[in-house]
Amino acid sequence: MELLRYVAFSTDPSGGNPAGVVLDATDIDEPTMAATAAKVGFSETAFVVPLNDGSLAVRYFSPLTEVPFCGHATIATAVAYAQLHGVGDLRLRTKAGPVSVSTRSTQDGSVVATLVSVETRTAPIKPPTLAELLTALCWPAADLDPELPPRAAYAGAWHPVIAAASRGRLSDLDYNMPALTDLMRRNDWATVDLVWRESPTVFHARNPFPPGGVVEDPATGAAAAALGGYLRELQLVSPPATLTVYQGYDMGRPSTITVGVPAQSSSGITVTGTAVPL
Repeated sequence: MELLRYVAFSTDPSGGNPAGVVLDATDIDEPTMAATAAKVGFSETAFVVPLNDGSLAVRYFSPLTEVPFCGHATIATAVAYAQLHGVGDLRLRTKAGPVSVSTRSTQDGSVVATLVSVETRTAPIKPPTLAELLTALCWPAADLDPELPPRAAYAGAWHPVIAAASRGRLSDLDYNMPALTDLMRRNDWATVDLVWRESPTVFHARNPFPPGGVVEDPATGAAAAALGGYLRELQLVSPPATLTVYQGYDMGRPSTITVGVPAQSSSGITVTGTAVPL
């Protein structure tokens, strides 16, 4: 097995979110994938199997579990693939559905990748579940942004979107890990997308990922796509729109995610970023 290590959503290896990438996992079984991801210890490791029709089957494993879709590992995989085979378009087959990715080279020689998510949707969070979530986060309900209502959002995986009223509230994160892990597993949530809106198109985010064995994700492309779908469905942004999501700054691993929100509700959300080898 050739295991590559990349950082996604940053041009600096000390920033962004690390991901493992195996570009040919044809003969690797599921237990080996899971054990490899646990040993690597990154929030996700992507395992790619080239198919006869030219598409790529991709599975994503965290140290503790498999997830149906992962944005930062997709960006890392696309960049790694482009650096080996050249830039162009890729068709990925994920457990969440088909995901297209395009890569291009920039003038400085780096590679930028853009993925198109599966169709997005949202769902309400029941009041008792929301109360349990806020208790696990140690966040008073009064600290939430009333203009961005709590809601579960989907763009390949489910992420509750919880908006803080201030940057200070977002910065102060000290949650109950066992309680949040249990709640997220019961509700099939991948990460919790904690956000603060700096402006109509600029957001700061933090993403606890305890079910995967990760205290916090430095950059979460799937959650950024889900956020874009959430904002579009609730008419909290005027599409077409381009959003910037800053994540990882409170962890010392700054990341920048660019999110494209098309006007049509049936169109997937685009997530753009670069990746560099570790």
